[in-house]
Amino acid sequence: MSEHQKNKPAGPWTQSIRLAFYALYALTLLAAASWLFSNIRQIPADSRAVVLHFGAQQRIAEPGLLLTWPKPINDVVMVPAPDRVIEHHVTALLRSNDALHADARGDNSSDALAGSGYLLTGDSGVVQLDISVFYRVVTPMAYVLQGEHVIPALDRLVERAAVAVCAARDLDTILVARPEMVSGDLNVAQQRERLRADVQHNVEQNLQRLAHSGSDLGITLERVTVQSTLPETTVTAFNAVLTASQQASQAIATANTDASLIRQKSTQLADQTRQTAQAQARERVAKAQSDTAMVNRLADSPHDPDLLARVYRERIAAILAQAESVITVSPKDDANLILQAAGKKEPSKP
Repeated sequence: MSEHQKNKPAGPWTQSIRLAFYALYALTLLAAASWLFSNIRQIPADSRAVVLHFGAQQRIAEPGLLLTWPKPINDVVMVPAPDRVIEHHVTALLRSNDALHADARGDNSSDALAGSGYLLTGDSGVVQLDISVFYRVVTPMAYVLQGEHVIPALDRLVERAAVAVCAARDLDTILVARPEMVSGDLNVAQQRERLRADVQHNVEQNLQRLAHSGSDLGITLERVTVQSTLPETTVTAFNAVLTASQQASQAIATANTDASLIRQKSTQLADQTRQTAQAQARERVAKAQSDTAMVNRLADSPHDPDLLARVYRERIAAILAQAESVITVSPKDDANLILQAAGKKEPSKP
């Protein structure tokens, strides 16, 4: 090749190909560098990292800077730190959206939708439980191996515990269905307080069984919150019963008040009648004593035989003056009848 051909400038196609090659080479280097440093990351303070080497556990990295090989050599999965408490609301125990729509339409034709979200109690009652669980990740590798199955498994365990706990209790030991029994039985109130602890204990036992069978979820429960409610139709019925009970109690209280007023008035009237009768009796006794005073004096004076004749003469005139007619008979001579008339007549002879 001649010197002239060597110094001949390249054509536009040649320059374009050369520039494209350089650009592709630079992109390849950038991609390689990005892949090489893809697993170099910062682990947050509330998390840990499980490093898998070709799918097998290699190590657990604590918060800080993580240096490891890129995928597919090493895979990094972030898990919560052991002191981080995670809340999970168990929505499987709630009524489904289809059931809520059916309730809004008033459609009760489907038995499956009618029983959605309801739990049967030991006394054939119906109750709803709204449960939230708080847990921590204590075994990161088991948590990573279970992966997306942790939450569904936890939901099933909570559902099983809720069914078992409700079936072992009656309605009054789950919630305050009848307010009149709140302070009536201390044992019922204590069982109502132990409901949350029993649910948590049941879930913990099932978690331990899974761990012993080789299906450890890698979590431990911290606490469980349980909110128990009645179905809306049941609440309406209970409210109606409560309203009727309150109205009956109010009517009884009103009747007792009226009876107390009537009793007070009757007592006052009886006291007044008794006092009036006692006063009249005292007056009659006094009058009788006054009327019999002379007789008593006569009885107390047996040594004065003329006293009775004097009293007779003093009072006989007033007594005879009040009579329309008087027929007198001589006490010593009953054969003669003395007739009193306007004119003076002699006593008649038989």
